[in-house]
Amino acid sequence: MALKATIYKCDLTIADMDRHYYVDQSLTIARHPSETDERLLVRLLSFARFASLEPEFTKDLFDTDEPAIWSKDLTGALKLWIELGHPDESKVRKACNRVEQVAIVTYSHATHVWWKQNQSKFTQFKNLSVLHLPSSAVQELAAQMSRGMELQINVQDGDWSVSLGGDPLQVDWEVLKV
Repeated sequence: MALKATIYKCDLTIADMDRHYYVDQSLTIARHPSETDERLLVRLLSFARFASLEPEFTKDLFDTDEPAIWSKDLTGALKLWIELGHPDESKVRKACNRVEQVAIVTYSHATHVWWKQNQSKFTQFKNLSVLHLPSSAVQELAAQMSRGMELQINVQDGDWSVSLGGDPLQVDWEVLKV
């Protein structure tokens, strides 16, 4: 018998003073049996980073042709494609040719090795940004996750303060490519 997805509920509060974007949103997230706490947390943080573009979670682990998160316009055309981890160059190229904005969000210790191997290939894509979340912060926050959680994010002067019910943690997004 195949394992089923685990459902998480998240009350997300974003106060982004830099963009004057403020929202309280209730999210229901399906966690694939093979997904780690860290990856689920990175999906949530990526969703929050691009929240003003009205992103949606996809079935990326069930359907490998989809990203982790996307955003569509009113006609259904893709306008934002967000990949997590270390996607291969062919998937990134395909996304960059289809979508107006593509982002990769990495979060492991191996990111700098992967980036060194792919940086020259990715410079040709003008609509691609690559961001890195420090694995220590991701692990610390992921340890605080629960199936019913409150995620609060405050952004001011580029600084992210993230809380999952405990003390806020400073999360520094490293920009590898804009």
